[in-house]
Amino acid sequence: MKRIPSPAKSTLAAFFELTKPRIIILILISTALGYYLGENGMINNLKFIYTMLGTAVLAGAAGTINHCIEKDLDILMDRTKSRPIPAGLISSQTALYFGLVQSIVGFIVLWIFVNKLTAMLGLTTIVLYLFVYTPLKKITWLNTTIGAIPGAMPALGGWAASSNELSPNAWILFAILFLWQHPHFYAIALMCKNDYKRAGFKMLPVIEKGNHRTNRQIIWHAFLLIPVSLYFVVTGALGTFYFWGALFLGIIYLLSSIPLLKDSSIKNAKLLLRTSVVYLPLLLIIILIDLHF
Repeated sequence: MKRIPSPAKSTLAAFFELTKPRIIILILISTALGYYLGENGMINNLKFIYTMLGTAVLAGAAGTINHCIEKDLDILMDRTKSRPIPAGLISSQTALYFGLVQSIVGFIVLWIFVNKLTAMLGLTTIVLYLFVYTPLKKITWLNTTIGAIPGAMPALGGWAASSNELSPNAWILFAILFLWQHPHFYAIALMCKNDYKRAGFKMLPVIEKGNHRTNRQIIWHAFLLIPVSLYFVVTGALGTFYFWGALFLGIIYLLSSIPLLKDSSIKNAKLLLRTSVVYLPLLLIIILIDLHF
């Protein structure tokens, strides 16, 4: 039986839920990846803290305002109908004010305590997420690919925070995050196919009769992730330990998608999703080890 999330148990918990904390964690991991690589391991601890704080608040703002935009659609889906706004715990207007305040605070923190480039990248990420990706979910299945652009931009923000520029290596990291997101979000789309259909989202598993194109997208992007992630070794940014670690992670990620070719079940989609979630923190650990040892 599919588990339907329960509403938040308090107003404070509801406000916290509006920020989409699970997504914030992934965003902060990618931001940390960019920061450590951009400064080549020479960390300014105070600036790092401000970077993570400002990024977390901006990410929370994007999540909160997204709740407002999609409130009428959230009530149609089992996995989202218990969110604070459709559940009646927080009004849409209050949530919008909360999101706007977060936007201002996060932008100011990055602008004053980090640098202007990072602040502008953060603002651009929010605009792309809310006003490009979010509307496209009702228009085209390519929303997943387009949404992967703002999804990968926190890595650029982390890089800019530590180096105040975007070198070619920064765009390699961007490409890694861009490719990683496709299997991750297609796995979610497979698991929530019926929910997305009820809401009218044009996700690829919804608009095709089988899941052949979805599975091809998953395999293709997981495969491309392997050589792209290893390009850091070619540029000399990282060394042998990273090479073998990233290669191992990439192969495991690809292998976790293979069962979907035989059976596009929720069980196999969950396997891919779980693998995708551990990929990023493990990649960060590998990068830290390579940089320091």
